[in-house]
Amino acid sequence: MATNKVLLRLHEVTEITGLSKPTIYKYIRDIDHDFPHQVRLGPNRVAWVKVEIERWIKSRKDARHSEQQAA
Repeated sequence: MATNKVLLRLHEVTEITGLSKPTIYKYIRDIDHDFPHQVRLGPNRVAWVKVEIERWIKSRKDARHSEQQAA
């Protein structure tokens, strides 16, 4: 299956990012964090696109690298 079609459940997103559930939802609401929005799968089910989570993590790493070079 192609990576861009892989969906992650909340527990997987928390494991990959190291963020708690409340923090993930706070980051979704906070435009400064640009956290990927979830995909609604059903009335009580959501998931995140794996490649979007991976891009977000990479953007955080890149931002850290830029900040370190500026210091």
